[in-house]
Amino acid sequence: MNIMLTSAGRRNYLLRYFRDSLGGRGRVLAADCSEHAAALQEADEAFVVPSVNAPGYVEGLLELCLAQGVGLLFSLNDHELPILAAAREQFQAQGVQIVVSPPEVISLAADKLMTARFLKEAGLGTPVTYASLEEAIRGLDGGEVVFPLVVKPRWGTASLGIDVVDDLEQLRLAWRYGQLRLPKLGLGSGTREGAGLMIQERLPGQEYGLDIVNDLNGRYRATFIKRKLAMRGGETDKAVTVSRPDLREVGRRIGEALGHVGNLDCDLFVHGESCFVLELNPRFGGGYPFSAEAGADLPGALMAWAEGREPPEGWDAPREGVASAKCDRLVRILPQHLAGSI
Repeated sequence: MNIMLTSAGRRNYLLRYFRDSLGGRGRVLAADCSEHAAALQEADEAFVVPSVNAPGYVEGLLELCLAQGVGLLFSLNDHELPILAAAREQFQAQGVQIVVSPPEVISLAADKLMTARFLKEAGLGTPVTYASLEEAIRGLDGGEVVFPLVVKPRWGTASLGIDVVDDLEQLRLAWRYGQLRLPKLGLGSGTREGAGLMIQERLPGQEYGLDIVNDLNGRYRATFIKRKLAMRGGETDKAVTVSRPDLREVGRRIGEALGHVGNLDCDLFVHGESCFVLELNPRFGGGYPFSAEAGADLPGALMAWAEGREPPEGWDAPREGVASAKCDRLVRILPQHLAGSI
């Protein structure tokens, strides 16, 4: 079985995890729109592809997968997920399985306002959320929330365009500035003025990250839990694996209610006896390597399910108390390593 990671970027560690799980039974391929992407340099074969929004991208990617005998395809980029979700049946008909959630799940997770409403309807704690500046001001006046507040893009990614404000003047300025910079960030401005922004209370407490795992049929299977020790650029930088039955139950409830496919990267805060879920990202997220370093084997489980068998014993039992930290390292750019392009 050959594996393809698209929008591979800097996720070199995922190449290693998939390669280890394959155990020599196939190749790990990587594709990216930049020939300088770090992951391309360490893939078994690497391919430069157009931007995900380029005409003919889907058809070219399918042709590449067929030529390379790809059995499973994973995207690591939020912007590519809806494109591949819409093309899932097209690929499946040709024997290429895209591990991606249904379009409605991708859409819900991308829309942070709809995420908050989904979580509330599921009976889970979530930050108080407003869709407009006027709603937030009424909430402040009514004592529903207090400063600090967070102004953020409704369809945000990678923590881009987020501002924390401490008073009403800052709130108004951040709201106006957020509207102006949304197009520059490529995050859209919605269908009316301000529709691309939202306001949430800033959550107190300890932040945790969950890997909520469903199988390829959207059935809940496991939750891996990490206590975050440090963040960097909107991504978990240091974390330690923990055993929290209460948070595992939160993961189960989300997985069963959402019905996503594969991994769901989830951020939440615990404050006293309360738990507040903040974000849902239906893909391998920046928190997964902390689970993998503690012994979780999600790549192995996904490949097993694709082959119609159960995963090896222990794939869902990462060791508790394993602390890990990310670090930068240099990867030599070798253009001759590239197998081709589309």
